[in-house]
Formats: sequence, C-alpha cells, structure tokens
Amino acid sequence: MFAPQAGGAVLVECGETSVLVTATRAKGREGIDFLPLTCDYEERLYAAGRIPGSFFRREGRPPERAILTTRLIDRPMRPLFPAWLRDDLQVVATTLSLDERVPPDVLAVTGASIAALLARLPFYGPMAAVRVGLLGDDFVLNPSYREIERSELDLVVAGTPAGVVMVEAGANQLPEQDVIEAIDFGYEAVGELIKAQQQLLAELGIEQVIPEAPSEDPTLADFLAQECSSGIGEVLKQFTQTKGERDEKLDALKAEVATKIASLTEADPIRLASTGKALGNSYKALTKKLMRAQILTEGKRVDGRNLDEVRPITAAVGVLPKRVHGSGLFQRGLTQVLSCATLGTPSDAQEMDDLNPLSEKTYLHHYNFPPYSVGETRPMRSPGRREVGHGALAERALIPVLPAKEGFPYVMRVVSECLSSNGSTSMGSVCGSTLALMDAGVPLKAPVSGAAMGLIKEGDEVRILTDIQGIEDFLGDMDFKVAGTEKGITALQMDMKIAGLAVSTIAEAVNQARPARLHILEKMLEAIEKPRDTLSPHAPRLLSFRIDPELIGTVIGPGGRTIKGITERTNTKIDIEDGGIVTIASHDGAAADEAQRIIEGLTRRISEGEQFSGTVTRVIPIGAFVEILPGKEGMIHISQLSEARVEKVEDVVKVGDPVTVRVREIDNRGRINLTLRGVSQEPAAV
Repeated sequence: MFAPQAGGAVLVECGETSVLVTATRAKGREGIDFLPLTCDYEERLYAAGRIPGSFFRREGRPPERAILTTRLIDRPMRPLFPAWLRDDLQVVATTLSLDERVPPDVLAVTGASIAALLARLPFYGPMAAVRVGLLGDDFVLNPSYREIERSELDLVVAGTPAGVVMVEAGANQLPEQDVIEAIDFGYEAVGELIKAQQQLLAELGIEQVIPEAPSEDPTLADFLAQECSSGIGEVLKQFTQTKGERDEKLDALKAEVATKIASLTEADPIRLASTGKALGNSYKALTKKLMRAQILTEGKRVDGRNLDEVRPITAAVGVLPKRVHGSGLFQRGLTQVLSCATLGTPSDAQEMDDLNPLSEKTYLHHYNFPPYSVGETRPMRSPGRREVGHGALAERALIPVLPAKEGFPYVMRVVSECLSSNGSTSMGSVCGSTLALMDAGVPLKAPVSGAAMGLIKEGDEVRILTDIQGIEDFLGDMDFKVAGTEKGITALQMDMKIAGLAVSTIAEAVNQARPARLHILEKMLEAIEKPRDTLSPHAPRLLSFRIDPELIGTVIGPGGRTIKGITERTNTKIDIEDGGIVTIASHDGAAADEAQRIIEGLTRRISEGEQFSGTVTRVIPIGAFVEILPGKEGMIHISQLSEARVEKVEDVVKVGDPVTVRVREIDNRGRINLTLRGVSQEPAAV
C-alpha cells in the first residue's frame, strides 16, 4: 500500500506509466470564506530514467507542462466540492514511471477523483478524464505521444455522471461538428471509467459521501432581498453605464444598507447575522441572483447586449517602433491586450527539462496580467498558474497556422501584456498575437481569432452568452473559450462551476461561438489584411538549407574550430540540427551568403579528376595548399607542380597565386591531393 497516512491514495497505471495520487483533508482555518483546495502535480525525472539537467541535479521549480497538468487536475475537481466547504483539501499527483506511449496527465485527473472518494471527502463525483486524438478519419482514445504529434486533434474531456465538466483541446482548424463529435466520443469513454470507480467503491465497501449543504440562517438574506432588490435591479438595467459606474453604484447601495444595519440594536437578529464577511457575501449572492434572473427572463445583459452580441472591437498593428519586430493592440469592450512578437534564431528555442519526450519549443507565448489592468495595487510577482495557463492556451491556438520550419526557420516569441481586463483576456491574447505576428511578417497560414462563451443555468433553463465580460464570468456557470480560423477550430478550453453539462449544450455553445469569431476576425483584418512582405530591419535574417547529416562533423571541425572560424570570418550565427538543416543568422545578407558558400564548399562531394580554380593559401617545403572551394583545401605535392623537376615550391607558385588544379586522388583519410600536371591554366568550372 502506498501513502498510508494520506486520506486516500491510489496508484493509477497504464502500460508502464504509473501515477500516485493522494487526497488529504485538514481542519479549516479561522476566517476562511472560500474553498481552500490545492492541487499539485509533481514530475520526477527518474520516472523516465533521467537525471535533471540543472546545476543542483534535482527537480526545482515545476516546468511549464507540469503547471499545466496541475491546472488540468484542479479545473474539473474544483466544481465537484461543495462551495460551503472550508476544510483544507490537497490533491497531489506524482508521476513515478513514464511509458512514452502513455501520457500521465489524464491518469492523474482520473486518479484525483479516486483518491477523493477513497478519502471519503464531500465530493460530487466520480469524475474521470480521457484524451481523444484524430488520425485520418478515426478518433483514437488516449493516443501515445507520437500519435499526438501526428493527430489533427489533441482533446482532453473530463466528466461526471451529470455531464462534461472540462474540455481542453488543440486542433488543426477542424470544423465545429468534428470537435463536437470528438467531445461526445470522449464522454462515452469517461462513462466507462466512472462505472469502474463506482464498482471499486462497492468492492471496497466504501459508501460515497454525498454532501448536504448546512442549514443557513435566512435572516440576513431576506432582509437584503427586501431592502436592496429594487435598487440592485435598477442599477443592472442602466445599460449605458460603464463598469466603473455600475460598481460604484452597487458599492453605494451596499454601504447604505450597512449603515442601516449598524443603526440597529446590538441584539437585533439582522445585526448579529451580518458580522464579519457575511454582509458582503450575502450582498454578492443577491446581485448574482438578480443578474442571472434578468438574463433568463428578459434576455438582457448588464451592458444591454443581446445574448449573442459581441462588444465593440478595435484593432491596430505597428503601435510600437520597429525595434519591436511586430506589435498588435486588440481591444474588445474594456478588455485591452498589447501583444509583441520577437523573431529569433534556432538557438533561441526553449529546451524543456521535463518528462515529455518532445524536448524543444520554437514558438512561445507568454501572458502577463499586471494589477493595474483591473484597477488594483498589489506586489508584482513572477507568473502564476493562471498566467501560465492563459499563455499556453493562446500558444496552442496559433501553433496550427504557423509556417513550416523549413520555409521560415525563426523561433517566435509573443508576449501579451493585459493592459485592461474586463473578461476574456486570454482570447484577447489570441487576437493580439495574430496581429503582432502578421505585423512581424510571419507568413501565417490563416489568421486566428477567439471568443469566450458563458452560461446561465437554473433548473432546465439555459442561456448561452457570447463574449462574456468580467461580471458574467464571475456570476455565471461556464467559461468556454473557442479560438480558430475561418476554416475551423484551433483551440478550446471549457471550465464549469456546476457538476456537469450535456454534450448537446456544449455543441450549442461551440456553434454560437463561430459567428462571433468570424465577426472579430473581420475587425482584425481591417487593421492588417495579410502578413507584411518584409521583416523589421532589426530582425535577424536567416538562411536555411540542408547538408548531408554525415558531414556535420566536417562543418563543426575538431573542437568546433571550423564552425567558429566561419562565424568569426562572416560575423554570422550558425545552427546545425541533427537532421542536417543548417540555419545562418545575420543582419548582413552578403555575409550570410558567404557563410553558406563556405559550408556548401566544405560539404560538397569531390571526385577524382574534377578541376577547380583556386588560390594558393599556404606554401610548405614539400608542396602548396590550394583553397579549391570556400573552406576546403587540397595539397599539391612538389612532384606535381610541373612536368619538370622542381627544386623549390616558390619557383612555381606563391601564396595568393590563382591556379587551376585537378583532383589527383582522395586518400583513405579524406585528404585531397591535387596536381598541376597536364592542367591548362585557364579558369575551370567549379
């Protein structure tokens, strides 16, 4: 048995991948007014038989993929615990062994559900997750890493008996219907895993804990409903006001009722019930109830939009000097994102020291969310899990439309700065990234836009909202982000605040997102119709070509001396991949051409009998060296300088003399021996 002191522990295995997942509960802390759930995913490189590459040779800060897996566990688990629970909960998943055919992330998600059930936590499960790929015309359940590389779709679906609770996907411009069918396919498999968990509980004799909400004193809620409902409702119907004006009016109403409560006697039940954070929480709950009722009954949102209406959009490119290789500013309502693109050389690729066998990234998207974007002040820290997750979503949305490496060998980095936030900055980052990359001259296959969808569900009544803003995200039941091109979807991310949603409702949200995406895309293309034809003058110029992989060592030379000499001679930066792709970076096109000529000369196959025009580079007592190709020399032995006997090499040739030579032989060590005998001293074709 593993981890006997944890509340619940399970070892989930598939193939040779093993993930240990534990769930533990501790007594709640005083003053907590939220669900204190912590989810952690830990990678140990011994799982893949590797030693960490860091200076300390041990795991340190979680790599980005581990952070994303942590979020993958947290997102479907969080809505399945009762919101009133105040005990500390922690779920920890640790990958102990890795089979490259079986990614551990979905095993960790399903394991989290089993561990919570074994720990007898208040939990609206079971919950399970699967991955779905698309190879050819067939959906593949839980594809391997290599299959994911070839797949047109990488979709993770998590669900409960009540429905789908989370979706995470990247897709190669797939039509909406294909994605909906994939979600349905995945949820069917989720159902089988849920049944297996229920059977396991029955075999162990464990009765699932079905949580019941504790009884609440309705005194304060009833008082606020009587005193504030009309005032809050009136504020919510002032559609032309700004977010700041609405918040100010709602705060004024709360302050007014707080003053009224404070005037009551200390023994009054209403005053006794409004201590601590109770007043603020009850006022927020009433506002949520009234806003949702307005949407359900009147079909109107707090800013007056119809349910399927997108906020006003503006877009601009080239907003920063060309020292920044590309920039785009995207604004939707009060959400404003500035994205900046940088083009780098292949050596700028990010090496990933984690368990994933795909160890290098050539496109990076980073997302920053400073406090001023929501009018707050707080210390600036390194990016948190939310920032990493939003950056990864925008990155996934653009990857399918990036140019092939062979034709555009640049490493690309986009940083999205959220300058103002009122909902869906992640989709604003997708739009801003597209603008910045097009402004940088990156030949995208197609531009990408994104929209965030929301949901209000009360009983059987369901309303889907297009382009949700902050208050609708906070008070709604779903945050569903859809990104894609005119052709189809490139990324999905759905999170629920309820225990599950029918696939048919998800399908409705996916289809409702399409006209919104296309409307946003149209506005973006008004700012820049297609990628620029030229790069920023401050971006590096790259030449890319292929050589025989067996000759890479020739270019590098002993101890790297040959390639170092080429870079110093031409003032360029040269990268060579194992497959033989050479990339030369320089701000001087002529210098890059020279470096290419040298490398091609070094790697050209030379045959006996070929003639070359070259220059004498060195003279030694027994002969002379001639550079017959850039970077490649051969030697003329003194006996081969003339038909007649030669006493001294300098009697025939000197350093700098142009000569025409023939390859006499190539010895078993690859050395090129040349001759002047019988060679007319006319320029020879190379």
